[in-house]
Amino acid sequence: MSWQAAERAFADDAIARETLPEMFERTAERHADRVAQRYKGGIHDRSLVAAGVVPEAPAGEYADLTYAETRGIVRNLAAGLRDLGVDGDTRVAMYSQTRMEWAQTDFAVLAAGAVVTTVYASSSPSQLRYLLEDPAATVVVVENREMLDDVLAVRNDLDHDLDAIVTVDDVDPDDLGDGGDDVYTLGEVHERGADAFDEATYEAWIDAVGVDDLASLIYTSGTTGKPKGVQLTHANFRDNVSQCYRRFADRPDRDPDVPGISAETTTLSFLPLAHVFERMAGHYMMFAAGATVAYAESPDTLREDFGLVRPTTTTSVPRVYEKLYDAIREQASESPVKERIFEWAVSVGRSHHEADNPGALLDAKRALADRLVFSSVREAIGGNVDFFISGGGSLSAELCALYHAMDLPILEGYGLTETSPVISVNPPEEPKVGTIGPPVVDTEIAIDGSVVGQEVADLPGDVGELLVRGPQVTDGYWNRPDATAEAFVDADDLPADAVTAGTPAAERVGADGDGPDGAAAEEAPWFRTGDIVQLRPDGYVAFRERAKQLLVLSTGKNVAPGPIEDRFAANEFVEQCVVLGDGRKFVSALIVPNFEKVAAWADAEGIDLSEDPADVCRDDRVRERIQSEVDRVNEEFESYERIKRFRIVEEEFTEANDLLTPTMKKKRRNILDRFADEVEMIYEN
Repeated sequence: MSWQAAERAFADDAIARETLPEMFERTAERHADRVAQRYKGGIHDRSLVAAGVVPEAPAGEYADLTYAETRGIVRNLAAGLRDLGVDGDTRVAMYSQTRMEWAQTDFAVLAAGAVVTTVYASSSPSQLRYLLEDPAATVVVVENREMLDDVLAVRNDLDHDLDAIVTVDDVDPDDLGDGGDDVYTLGEVHERGADAFDEATYEAWIDAVGVDDLASLIYTSGTTGKPKGVQLTHANFRDNVSQCYRRFADRPDRDPDVPGISAETTTLSFLPLAHVFERMAGHYMMFAAGATVAYAESPDTLREDFGLVRPTTTTSVPRVYEKLYDAIREQASESPVKERIFEWAVSVGRSHHEADNPGALLDAKRALADRLVFSSVREAIGGNVDFFISGGGSLSAELCALYHAMDLPILEGYGLTETSPVISVNPPEEPKVGTIGPPVVDTEIAIDGSVVGQEVADLPGDVGELLVRGPQVTDGYWNRPDATAEAFVDADDLPADAVTAGTPAAERVGADGDGPDGAAAEEAPWFRTGDIVQLRPDGYVAFRERAKQLLVLSTGKNVAPGPIEDRFAANEFVEQCVVLGDGRKFVSALIVPNFEKVAAWADAEGIDLSEDPADVCRDDRVRERIQSEVDRVNEEFESYERIKRFRIVEEEFTEANDLLTPTMKKKRRNILDRFADEVEMIYEN
């Protein structure tokens, strides 16, 4: 039996079609005495500690909670939230960094029948106000006093009232004056719930929630306009958990040397739980499996936390893998001898990984490289990592191959907020570097080749925009019927020459082994991802480029280039600007100056400027002048959207030089190719 067939046939208690609180309750029952959560001491003033709910972890060390203990906390928090008025009509906003209490509160809100809306901890005041106002969130859970102050600063500007604000850390409402009347700590909510909890009533709340009920609103940036709230139901999340668990589970058909996810798994969680990727893969899927989830102090302490937790897997975005590899290289460069050994080991590892038949000599070299270098690298990150999972951005194939060479395989996948999120991901038994894997079970994809140019279409396989349908796909955006209609294609309107793959709708196995209504599934609309992919002859998918010009940084942040470029449209010193950064760690730009205005400015300032455009572009005084214009534009954007570096180029983008379309749209791929050297200079260091 092939691994694909085994994946489809696999049955396990972690695979079911149920609500998320039902999933958590069943897991807690099966694994009551196993460790569910690990939390670090000395970094938070936890109100659950102050209330005596959980013991304080020693500073710099981790303490544990079993599934039974975590379930008790979730149940009491749910009862406490209901006592505050939370019910099925409530949207509860989560405004916090990733931590143990985020996970507990998430399950508690869902058990109470309410909907979780998410706010990034880095949100500006204007973003915070919008992300509270658009979903009409009436309860806000904040991490600490600073975030509490943020909410208090915007609450009077909201079009609706906030009924309660809950602080995860221990905050004294008396310090807030009149503004503290409806502020509670999470510890206080737990105490109220412990007094009010009734098991039969609690079970009735859970029973009242249906799989098709809304579980969460997660806001995603578009190319224009304000963020859209993606509506994700319990079924969307739960089905994607089952789909991914089939792929990653420690299945009996696998070779014992192939790692998987099970109750024996320990993961280190540090990506934002406000992001759909960590929410599903590092949170719901891990709890469905009965795994242990440890919470890092911060992304800046990962090396220390890896050593303390010794995880077997973790989910992350490409930028973290880039930084980790940079740290490895830096340590290896402490002396010329160490650097040469490291480079030799990397070369051997890459050759061994890429060889179909390494042979005895290459095997021996690989063993030596492992003893001299790779074993130390693995030990530095805890020594137990079986594999990493990568998403939220495009990972360099070269970097991915280097990790595989060090016996630290990265399994790259792909998805969107609208797909809960995973559409495809590499399997542990047969990962293929440079791809995002085959579609997960019960996912049907279509490739619309009409949207790509011939230079891309010449790749082997089928190339085009990726469309998808499956149980993990959203039914639309919150209060945005226009955006919803634009994002979907009716089944009857799919181009006749579109290539389909994956699981046909009528053949879905279903989370519980029973197929869905085939006729209804076949009539379901297709979601347009806006991304160009290659469906290879082997059934694996490779990401190519974004049809929608949304930039996804290697940090996982989404940046719309259009609004930034538009800010330069009326600028007298900037003729053209193209904003870059897809797959990179920060936003940059190529700028074509208005040479006439620059010359006039130079004359007025008494600056002797060359008449050669190339010299003008290299002049430090011109660069400083353009920098002031960039700084002015940057003030209008969030920190991650700001242009960190730029290069001034002399060649204007025109239709004649194939850098503009006939309708004057920038051909970004052509621009990147034309100015490849300049772009590499931007990102050299």
